[in-house]
Amino acid sequence: MTKRVYLETIGCQMNVLDSELIASSLVQAGYELVDSPRNADTILYNTCSVRQHAEDKIYSALGRLRPLKERKPQTIIGVLGCMAQKDQELIFRRAGHVDLVIGPGQLSRLPEILEEVASQRHREPRLEVSLDRMKERRALVEESFAKFDPPRPPELRSSPFQAMVRIMFGCDKFCTYCIVPKVRGPEQSRPAAEIVSEIRCLAADGCQEVTLLGQTVNSYEDPSKGQTQRLSDLLARLHDIEGLRRIKFVTNYPRHMTDDLLQAVRDLPKVSPYLHVPAQSGSNEQLKRMKRGYTVEYYREMIERIRSIIPGAAITSDFIVGFCGETEEDFQQSVDLVRWARFKNSFIFKYSERPGTKAAGTLPDDVPDEVKRRRNNDLLAVQNAISLEDTLPLVGKDLEVLVEGPSKAAKKRASVGNEIVQLVGRSVWDHIVVFDGPRALVGQILPVRIEKADAFTLFGTMPRLKG
Repeated sequence: MTKRVYLETIGCQMNVLDSELIASSLVQAGYELVDSPRNADTILYNTCSVRQHAEDKIYSALGRLRPLKERKPQTIIGVLGCMAQKDQELIFRRAGHVDLVIGPGQLSRLPEILEEVASQRHREPRLEVSLDRMKERRALVEESFAKFDPPRPPELRSSPFQAMVRIMFGCDKFCTYCIVPKVRGPEQSRPAAEIVSEIRCLAADGCQEVTLLGQTVNSYEDPSKGQTQRLSDLLARLHDIEGLRRIKFVTNYPRHMTDDLLQAVRDLPKVSPYLHVPAQSGSNEQLKRMKRGYTVEYYREMIERIRSIIPGAAITSDFIVGFCGETEEDFQQSVDLVRWARFKNSFIFKYSERPGTKAAGTLPDDVPDEVKRRRNNDLLAVQNAISLEDTLPLVGKDLEVLVEGPSKAAKKRASVGNEIVQLVGRSVWDHIVVFDGPRALVGQILPVRIEKADAFTLFGTMPRLKG
């Protein structure tokens, strides 16, 4: 009998990649993916713990599944990923109908664990998580975060023409607000030869763009014996892969933005001149409380080096507003940094205290929520104005765009064949470009004439073909 599984993903690009890998391993094990919990024998949530809202969303979804579990008690319900590693037994206490909780370091065993749970006549809650890095030796903790990078066929990726590839796992920075080092484990880099082999297979399968993923991706260092390769060396090796057209990498840590890496971005045509480098705050006092490991002066110098070595590079950032002890002066310094740096865009978040982080145990969450909301909106308004000022000069120009597929609006409208639909794609600077064209263009890189722009999206038309 066919085993049917519903898989829902919450969180970052790393979670999306994990879900693609989960889907691939389950399909290989004989499961069929379905689009509704009602049609599934197994229901899985791949979770995030970076902000409270993401966890609340999962607990709400689990609550809605209780009646289904009562009607179909053999249905397996599982919580996977970062929230599983963080909350562990708490999930069973809050949602007693959950059958299994599996952390990100145990995902390679998921098909085997599901089979064992399904075979039990009287099920006991199943907990499979990695070792606590605060209580065990690093080598043992690293081993408990097992490697999980199975092959993915094109149909199980978000796009057959694009792929995310993990080159690192975990983080050693221990920023005071961040739960990632606890739930993703110690920083570990994959061997370069393994990464090159995976991306060569992806390119042979028609993938044109890869995005290299890591919590601090620019601290990559090949762990193979006798190797001293850094990210710049890896980019040079990937650049030679036939069929691959674009290479991106996220997320970068400011102190690892070395000149050799910037020169590789400048000199390798396939590497997109797009750099996401979170600042988190423009205040030295806040950066110190956050344990970010750099000053505002260092961050500004890094931005100047990027602009000098890669003229025209698109730089994006992250900011947390309302972190512990943030004053109006601290916040204004973040506003000043955004105005000075003129980021292409910034992802701005209200601080959300995470149990298990150093900040939760030592720093009071003392900024009122209404102040956090106001600062979030004010900083976003400054960034949006800058983004609009920088996109308007692109009107009338042609940008090369990798066509990703129909836009969200087009997907909602029924269409057939190769008729004209609204398509969406991205430039090498990560601009979102929307234009009308036939579906046959999906997966191609082609010039699009920009006719209109707002802070977030460029609207264009295809230039007429010659002849």
